[in-house]
Amino acid sequence: MSRIQPTFAELNGATALVSYITAGDPDLDTTLALMHTLAENGSDIIELGVPFSDPMADGPVIQAAAERALAQGVSLADVLALVARFRQHNTHTPVVLMGYLNPVHRMGYAAFAAAAAQAGVDGVLTVDCPAESIDDLQVALQQHNLDCIFLIAPTTTDARVKTIAQKAGGFVYYVSLKGVTGSAQLDTAAVSRKIEHLRQSISLPIGVGFGIKDAAGARAVGAVADAVIVGSRLVQTIADNPGNEAAALAAVVAELKQALA
Repeated sequence: MSRIQPTFAELNGATALVSYITAGDPDLDTTLALMHTLAENGSDIIELGVPFSDPMADGPVIQAAAERALAQGVSLADVLALVARFRQHNTHTPVVLMGYLNPVHRMGYAAFAAAAAQAGVDGVLTVDCPAESIDDLQVALQQHNLDCIFLIAPTTTDARVKTIAQKAGGFVYYVSLKGVTGSAQLDTAAVSRKIEHLRQSISLPIGVGFGIKDAAGARAVGAVADAVIVGSRLVQTIADNPGNEAAALAAVVAELKQALA
């Protein structure tokens, strides 16, 4: 079992805050410090973005962060080493890697799963690997007690939702809108209706992300979701506060967590 299930159990029905930052932006040492900042200021789960050159789901803010990290040569191996460093001082906060299949495929599924487990990763979300094609990776992850996390879009059919429900672990990530990360439109009434429908097929916690930028949005989504996932707002905060990233990030995360209380 990963750390994700016990974390939701400890929340005892309260909404989890899942916080996304990009590994290596602005550099790996700062990312390590920011991971601890997230955990210390209310983030229940850390979602760590693996920089990739050709993202399909990331909006301009997260794309720019990945480009800054890639310019420094940050690799998947570096990200795993970063998680291992984080685990030297934090053994309880779940860490989910979010990225794309190519770097994992190049490393090899078995080698990646073993290295991720050794580093202290809890779950893996590969944006561009559909449920119908993920079996080999899923088996490798399961062999090391790593959760295989999936995205569900507003356009996902009921048949695919049922397929995902059979294969998913940890939690399911519902994309709240048709678009990329950081998009502005957030229809909380539509999100509420969709989550109610998804619960007919999914027993895992359901997190909602894409488009949640502030306390009001977090509060509205948190009223119906098991987890609120925030990324672009945090990544932009880091970019806007060079040299003062930790303090700025701490304030935003604390505000979001308070909205979920």
